[in-house]
Amino acid sequence: MKLITSAGALAVAALVAAPAYSRQDTLEPVVEQASSINESARQSQLTIDQISDDMQERLQQYKRIMKEIDGLKVYTAQVEQQIDSQESEKSDINNSIDQVSYVERQITPLMLRMIDSLESFVELDVPFLQIERSERLQQLNDLMERANVDVSEKFRRVMEAYQIEADYGRNIEAYTAEHEIDGQQQDVTFLRVGRVALIYKTRDGEHLGLWNQETRSWEELDSKHLPAVEEAIRIARKQLAPDLLMMPLFANKSTSSTNNSAGQ
Repeated sequence: MKLITSAGALAVAALVAAPAYSRQDTLEPVVEQASSINESARQSQLTIDQISDDMQERLQQYKRIMKEIDGLKVYTAQVEQQIDSQESEKSDINNSIDQVSYVERQITPLMLRMIDSLESFVELDVPFLQIERSERLQQLNDLMERANVDVSEKFRRVMEAYQIEADYGRNIEAYTAEHEIDGQQQDVTFLRVGRVALIYKTRDGEHLGLWNQETRSWEELDSKHLPAVEEAIRIARKQLAPDLLMMPLFANKSTSSTNNSAGQ
């Protein structure tokens, strides 16, 4: 009786355990399928994340490109304005070139007349620095014949010569040069006070002369004028401070020299 009971118990236990093993075999494919789905979902999410990152990067790139395009539009508009301005300047320059050609044709004869007038003026002027002034005029005439010098440079040189001649009338100067006295060439010191007075003095001071512009000749000066002349020479050479000068001058169309005041 006991043996039968034990065998029955084992049979019941086997019957109870059989459904458990059956359920476990049924769930394993489900779990595996769920794991596969999860892995596929994870891979899909990674793909989505990658796509999202790519889209963000492309969006940022698009924004950068659009900014560059906007900048290029502004730059292009500015360049177009500059081109329009340059075209306008080009037109003005072409007009100016045409006018320059006309002015050149007119200014060259004017400069030639100016040089001729200056030559006549120097010839009739007080005879100081004759070599220097003659060479300057000769250089101007030579310059006018040169084709490789611009008209503007030629005009500048002519005006410079006029300015130098104008300055001679406003300053005092002492220089050394040769002068004929009693038929002999001697080294003398010339004193020029503007264009008012031109005086020479020999080295030993024995001879003084004053230019008479009315008679266009030299006239001897008395030796009593020597101290004043020497003082004026020292002032002209900046060896003395400027001061009031008592110089012999020709006045009132007189052929004799008189003491008049000449200040620097």
